Amino acid sequence: MADPRKHVVIIGAGFGGLSAAKALAKAPVDITLIDKQNHHLFQPLLYQVATAALTPAEIAVPIRAVLRGQKNVQVVMDEVRGVETAAKEVICDSGTRHRYDALIIATGAQHSYFGHDNWAAHAPGLKTLQDAYQMREKLLFAFEQAELLVESDPEKAKAYQSFVVIGAGPTGVELAGAISELARSVASDFRALDPDQTRVVLVEAGERVLPGFAPKLSARALRDLESLGVEVQVRTRVTDIAAGEVVTDHGVIKAENCIWAAGVQASPAADWLGVEAGRAGHVEVDETLRPTGFDAVYVIGDTAKFSPDGEVLTGVAPVAKQMGAYVGKRLAAELAGKAMPKGFRYNDVGAMATIGRNRAVADIFGLKVTGFIGWILWGLAHVYFLIGFKNRLFVILQWLWSYVTWQRGVRLILRPRPKSDVT
Repeated sequence: MADPRKHVVIIGAGFGGLSAAKALAKAPVDITLIDKQNHHLFQPLLYQVATAALTPAEIAVPIRAVLRGQKNVQVVMDEVRGVETAAKEVICDSGTRHRYDALIIATGAQHSYFGHDNWAAHAPGLKTLQDAYQMREKLLFAFEQAELLVESDPEKAKAYQSFVVIGAGPTGVELAGAISELARSVASDFRALDPDQTRVVLVEAGERVLPGFAPKLSARALRDLESLGVEVQVRTRVTDIAAGEVVTDHGVIKAENCIWAAGVQASPAADWLGVEAGRAGHVEVDETLRPTGFDAVYVIGDTAKFSPDGEVLTGVAPVAKQMGAYVGKRLAAELAGKAMPKGFRYNDVGAMATIGRNRAVADIFGLKVTGFIGWILWGLAHVYFLIGFKNRLFVILQWLWSYVTWQRGVRLILRPRPKSDVT
């Protein structure tokens, strides 16, 4: 009697989880893919939803639609609460238990406020579509409120036109540049607002912006930010965040708008497995992407800490995709009785970040590109990694429209105006 088909459970339908599932498309396994959302989100462009450049439908796609043609996958919308490794079971919020022969944990990361979780109320981060919706409405509402107060309370109006972004990695740099451009884009639609009164401050505790990039590219990004009117404060630590102000070791910044882009914390995977978590909650894995002592468990993407040659791989989409593909191929080879792939090695194609219109920095295969050419390469790369022809087409059309008209097309505030802000 033939052995029953093996069961692979994948937790998380981000870049890593989807890559793993697709790599197992022809393997004799049954796959259960669990995610608490029903959609795959292209996070690198999430900030463009938050700054009214794109709609959620252009950077997200239903998971079931992505895997529609893959018959060995069952998609489950549920939230994982724990893993019983002895019984090889995943326990979900619904009470359902999923037994596995192999488990792939690709649950990504969430915001980390470095022990100051109370800051979250005043400085939201950007990880989900819900975050982007709320941030977009907060930004747009800030301009509406500034218009309302510009004559009766100029100082308060100025605070609503002030934006602080904490953290100068790619997300922080892209957000700061996008907010500055958004302010100038909407200015012509308001009668009382002066776009020159808009203040965008980028705060970074380290020595420079984009610390993961070459110093030359970091310096160019700084110049581009400053040309957009962004005030960059490096070697500046945030000590407190409250309503209407950000306190740093260099002083107080009065602003009604603060965005957190300074740190992330991995999912609770370490707790699920009962292993020691790294500083940011990561699970340390070996070259097979398995934690020590776990033959049937793989951890990939932002959840994993993999340190080839002593250098930790950063949590970016290409790393997660390559990890997912590797684990899928490894499991497929094991089931087929073929030689296993060698240990995981990341093929680093480079890094890139956009600062704004015609401004970007890119390091691709060692080639350092800036300005308009860098911006074009950044756009092409992001369109390439989007899932689905429709999404690629619509993003290109939106970008072309914005480029030609200088307008942001998704400027809708759907929630009622807060009563407490009525003056």
